[in-house]
Amino acid sequence: MTAKTHTKQAETEHRETENPKQDPKDTSNRIKDPKDWTTGSEPMTGAQASYLKTLAEQAKDEDAYDPDLDKAEASQRIDALRKETGKA
Repeated sequence: MTAKTHTKQAETEHRETENPKQDPKDTSNRIKDPKDWTTGSEPMTGAQASYLKTLAEQAKDEDAYDPDLDKAEASQRIDALRKETGKA
């Protein structure tokens, strides 16, 4: 192996270890508990409302859908309904 090839390989390995997607010590992209979300108290998104409504219908639980839920509450309810309906 030439010195140039060795240097290039070392640079590639260094870049790969710097990649935050591949760094298991980097916890910044970990899933957070909805109660810890900074935007959790905002109204649920349209996507959340739609999915929650669908899951509530599939679970035959009309009370599971509440249009006044915030993002965090909707996420928690979606997780519970996914488990209940076997989608988790």
